[in-house]
Amino acid sequence: MPKVSSADLAERRADILEGARKAFAEHGYEGATVRKLETATGKSRGAIFHHFGDKENLFLALAREDAARMAETVSTEGLVEVMRQMLRTPQRYDWLATRLEIARLLRTDENFRARWHKEQAVLDKAVRDRLEANAQAGRMRTDVDVDTLHAYLEIVLDGFISRLASGAATDNLDRVLDVVESTVRNHSTT
Repeated sequence: MPKVSSADLAERRADILEGARKAFAEHGYEGATVRKLETATGKSRGAIFHHFGDKENLFLALAREDAARMAETVSTEGLVEVMRQMLRTPQRYDWLATRLEIARLLRTDENFRARWHKEQAVLDKAVRDRLEANAQAGRMRTDVDVDTLHAYLEIVLDGFISRLASGAATDNLDRVLDVVESTVRNHSTT
């Protein structure tokens, strides 16, 4: 049996993730059956699960990948910029339409909840670090603590994703994000 290079394995893994992202976006978490994942990825069940073990691991790998990408943006530009990117390139985030299913799993499956929070930790840390840095630099309002602002931005992100996932009009969402940004800033320095 020929030896497969690590670059080839990484490419196969990336191909599977890209196809799975489309399958989850189109069919949801529950509806993305193994057969649909095989079709979307162009890979066999064996190849998919060789790389990811099972559907939940595959799904959480997407969560990890997106959380890392979003954390990178948050660290330099903030969480509101992540939401602006969702408006500009919705196809990169369309699998997040599974958010309602994720909420159900978070509420009902302790193991999934622990794994999900672990995958999202990098994003949470980036948001908290950015808020703390902005507070120290005087760019953020001082009458509300960092924990409250962090919770506020998480709630806005959840609602924003739900709005995008529902197919509702997005015409004014850029202006809504301006309002969100304005509510966190320190206006005495602007």
